[in-house]
Amino acid sequence: MNWKTISSEYLSRHPYFTARKDTCEMPDGKIVDGYYVVELPVSVCSLAITTDGKAVMVKQYRHPIEEIIIELPGGFVDDGEDPSKAVHRELLEETGYEFSSVELVGKVAGNPGLLSGYTYLYLAQGGREIASQSLDHNEEIEIMTVPLEEVHAMLSRNEIVQALHVSCLFYAFQKLDAMSRQFVD
Repeated sequence: MNWKTISSEYLSRHPYFTARKDTCEMPDGKIVDGYYVVELPVSVCSLAITTDGKAVMVKQYRHPIEEIIIELPGGFVDDGEDPSKAVHRELLEETGYEFSSVELVGKVAGNPGLLSGYTYLYLAQGGREIASQSLDHNEEIEIMTVPLEEVHAMLSRNEIVQALHVSCLFYAFQKLDAMSRQFVD
């Protein structure tokens, strides 16, 4: 059922934008000439909850859409780094918060028709601020702490538009709901 890659030609090689043109053979023998793939590193994001029950969110400018948007903390996994280690690192770098519990709640592909790479989704709990931000040279990130009920409302009002982060919120809230029902039953 998989396609066979006959050839690949790299059009761009950059850590955040590596693009290639593949020529592939489908299982029935048809040739697909010109299938374009953007290779992206694996990434992580997390619904990060403080000890007082608020979500740690970030606000930053996103040039491709020319807007300042509200997102979850996260980022790219370094070469050879485990995603579970990367999420701890990204949380600390972007927010200055450390979390006592971090649990994988899902894994999604942003647009597998064009983009490679998965995003690992986490629920982090027990967060407390222990440091100041340690941002990359091209990052300007405002930290926000938001009550969980307001995060739900923001989703309902379509105020969180980063699709991978919406997926993370879906799975993290599903996990939180299951945990709360466990204590009720």
